[in-house]
Amino acid sequence: MSAVTHALFALDDDVYTLGDTCSHDDVSLSEGFVEADDRSLECSRHGARFDLTTGGALTLPATRPVPTSVVEVIDGRVVLTVEPGEERAR
Repeated sequence: MSAVTHALFALDDDVYTLGDTCSHDDVSLSEGFVEADDRSLECSRHGARFDLTTGGALTLPATRPVPTSVVEVIDGRVVLTVEPGEERAR
């Protein structure tokens, strides 16, 4: 298992983080498309959508969530809290 690489997404005044690899296929989610109306992210390869707030898979072909982490903006800096030993389940 390897460590999770995170992708950050800014939407309005909020910042979200998801594991950067789609749970359906080995593609970077940072290249996806953010949907502001429902706060989701669409994978650029097969169109699977993920909830930016929970990492949950919203549409096929993805059936598994992607990891999320706590992200905050403190004094203008983005602070990402990653749990020790967080790993990608593949």
